[in-house]
Amino acid sequence: MTVASVLKRPAKEYSYFLSLPQTTRVLLITNMVYAFVLPVIEIFVGAYIMRNSNDPSKVAAYQLSVYTGIPITFYINGFLLRRVKISNLYSFGMLLSGFSMVIMMSLTNLSSLGISVAGILMGCSFGFFWANRDYLALNSTDDSTRNYYYGLETFFYTITYIIIPIIVGYFLMSTEQSNWLGGNINMAYRIVTVAVFLLTIVSSIMIHQGDFKNPVQKKFVFFKFHSLWKKLIALASLKGLAQGYLVTAPAILIMRLVGNEGSLGMVQGVSGVLTAFLLYLLGRTTKPSHRIYIFSVGLFIFLIGTIVNGILFSATGVVFFVLCKVLFTPLHDIAYFPIEMKVIDVVAKIENRNEFAYIFNHEFGLYIGRFAGLILFICLAQYVSEDFALKYALIIIAFVQLASIPLAKNIITKANQLTGV
Repeated sequence: MTVASVLKRPAKEYSYFLSLPQTTRVLLITNMVYAFVLPVIEIFVGAYIMRNSNDPSKVAAYQLSVYTGIPITFYINGFLLRRVKISNLYSFGMLLSGFSMVIMMSLTNLSSLGISVAGILMGCSFGFFWANRDYLALNSTDDSTRNYYYGLETFFYTITYIIIPIIVGYFLMSTEQSNWLGGNINMAYRIVTVAVFLLTIVSSIMIHQGDFKNPVQKKFVFFKFHSLWKKLIALASLKGLAQGYLVTAPAILIMRLVGNEGSLGMVQGVSGVLTAFLLYLLGRTTKPSHRIYIFSVGLFIFLIGTIVNGILFSATGVVFFVLCKVLFTPLHDIAYFPIEMKVIDVVAKIENRNEFAYIFNHEFGLYIGRFAGLILFICLAQYVSEDFALKYALIIIAFVQLASIPLAKNIITKANQLTGV
């Protein structure tokens, strides 16, 4: 399968999609609809807090609350799976994300308590969403189809990260500049929130079109794991280290150094089209053996973006950093998720455990990294300076992230040895 052949055969590509199992197709379509929600939640909620507080530490504190709510909900979700259909829990998570955004927009005063409560609720929504999404993705694919699955899914997400930020950013900017809604930009945010909530309803209906099965084995909390899994948890912590910044930093940097929400949307979309089609082609044409190369390229792009931002620390530097981030995130994910799923396949068979046990434990690995990264930012902002935190914390994290490359290579090699590949 070559790149040229993929580009020349859109009808056959659609036929290939239709050849996938029905559950896989339903999951992809559901995630495609919900992909229109995620950019608003991840980009503009931070911008809303920044606009109404002008305090980067509050944006970081909100994100820390979000990330704290996720593992708590993973734990609750594990017990609920014993009695509640997984599709119901998945749809509830999507609906809850819209509701938590409503709570944020209804706050008259962005106090630390109010931000924390809204953040915890958003974290709970992500917990129900990601816990069940990962399990369904694991059971709807195998190692040979995961490059395609995550390539197509990431293609959807990248396209929406182009379209939605531009549309929402233009709407918010025009509300202020053209005196729409009496120039009340907070009212514009509330209108966006209503649209988000309606989309979560559509996506929550879509997931019920598939016949998804709950985990068979009920126990999911374990404390001793295979050495291969421990290595993946270390890799997850390194991934989590950057995640908090990739959600909070663009909004803070753009609102401070570039301009307004319109700039935020435009910058997010500049390189997105090329990235989206690149991801689909990578997912369709690459093999499992190519994952480490995609993984490494993404990390070096992220490093270059952080260095340029730190040196210039200007509108130009921010634009370059966000472009690098737009490339890095999907490249990293398209390689990382199949590696994670392959390891779960291997260790679950060796240890004869429920796959959800590993999805649950994996979230704590991510949380360790997210917590460390955001605490680093908050401490630097509070005890050194906000500019120092925005300039150099990202560079520090990008260099630490490079340790992921030899670790990921070792994990892939060991997983292949255990499966006889």
